[in-house]
Amino acid sequence: MASEFKKKAFWRAVVAEFFAMSLFIFISIGSALGFNFPLGSNTTVTATQDNVKVSLAFGLAIATMAQSVGHISGAHLNPAVTLGLLVSCQISLFKALMYIIAQCLGAVVATAILSGITSSLPNNSLGLNALANGINLGQGLGIEIIATLQLVLCVLATTDRRRNDVTGSAPLAIGLSVALGHLLAIDYTGCGINPARSFGSALIANNFTNHWIFWVGPIIGGLSAALIYDFILAPRTSDLTDRLKVWTSGQVEEYDLDGDEVNSRVEMKPK
Repeated sequence: MASEFKKKAFWRAVVAEFFAMSLFIFISIGSALGFNFPLGSNTTVTATQDNVKVSLAFGLAIATMAQSVGHISGAHLNPAVTLGLLVSCQISLFKALMYIIAQCLGAVVATAILSGITSSLPNNSLGLNALANGINLGQGLGIEIIATLQLVLCVLATTDRRRNDVTGSAPLAIGLSVALGHLLAIDYTGCGINPARSFGSALIANNFTNHWIFWVGPIIGGLSAALIYDFILAPRTSDLTDRLKVWTSGQVEEYDLDGDEVNSRVEMKPK
């Protein structure tokens, strides 16, 4: 931890997470709120939410930010992704903690700015996640778990340096996974899959009703994806000593399948 704390690159990465998260939240939630402002004088048509537009906005925003700061911080932009990479033994505990704090702060700042821009809206929810009518707590939790699991699984698989069969853009693949999660979950929970994004809206809107679902669900989904990928689908040869070394000292290594050569790790960079 001490070695990371002293490195300028570490703190640049934390700032990158904060900055990119702020832009991501502003763009994505801003897109979700935009339907409340009809164009020109066309106020006779009832405004409705376009789930495809919102899903694409979230996905493209993630892809853009991942391409922009992926080489600096890995562009986690999601505590569930950060915790998944922590369990996957790719970052230290200290780095995970600082990333999550930066992500939450970025979400709060962006949502606060949006609150000022959209202050004329009555009963402005600021993208607050909530369970749809007819969806109970367990069902909402299940949706959040599954939607987050597919996202973190995509992150781990797409950025796995042991693979040589992946072509194209890793940020775009991850962005499409985010869009896919929203296409699934928007109608049920508003689609959290990102505790920091949910926290920003809940804090600024001062509404924490059922908020725990949008932390517990994504965390379970992210941790499950890491365990499934690392121990079942693509097992790594690292033992507990190696994992403890990474978690405590921040040493980053990627262990190949079945004890092959060791490669340096890249988190969310295109291959």
